[in-house]
Amino acid sequence: MRILLIDDTPKKVGRLKAALLEAGFDVIEESGLTIDLPARIEALRPDVILFDTQSPSRDVMEQVCLVTRDRPRPIIMFTDEHDPNVMRQAIQSGVSAYIVEGIHAQRLQPILDVAMARFETDQALRAQLQARDQQLAERKRIELAKGMLMKMRDCNEEQAYTLMRRQAMSKQQKLIQVAEQIITMNELLGFQP
Repeated sequence: MRILLIDDTPKKVGRLKAALLEAGFDVIEESGLTIDLPARIEALRPDVILFDTQSPSRDVMEQVCLVTRDRPRPIIMFTDEHDPNVMRQAIQSGVSAYIVEGIHAQRLQPILDVAMARFETDQALRAQLQARDQQLAERKRIELAKGMLMKMRDCNEEQAYTLMRRQAMSKQQKLIQVAEQIITMNELLGFQP
């Protein structure tokens, strides 16, 4: 497993890296927060990102948000910060596991396993949400096209839907494609919905 280690704790530099190496992980880089983290992740393609920080700063949280949004990866934060509000903020930013104190080589594999499982679950939920959002958007476009067709053909809703379905089947297209064609044609011809 390739691990990107971001260590901004000068008083304990190397502690987490040593524990990771002892546990048999491939630590690909160790750096502070002055780097452009999304670009480094794109270049290095780590499996997991570990932050070792005394207390997650606003800069750390911003970096986590950028990574979560642009290049999602499981993110684990090792910290000395006990504050539940900071923990909530870290998790809302995209941290998969928030570990307070205590870095032991034998604990790393279970921590990584939990973080990976949580990340996969979060990604699956995001994918489901995106799929539902797309279905809703498509449904709205189909309804708009149906309304346009009803107006153009002076027909009722059921008849407009039947016409759209027949067109989709005859052209071997999806209903949304037919709807988009109707909307585009309406816009081209200047009809008002």
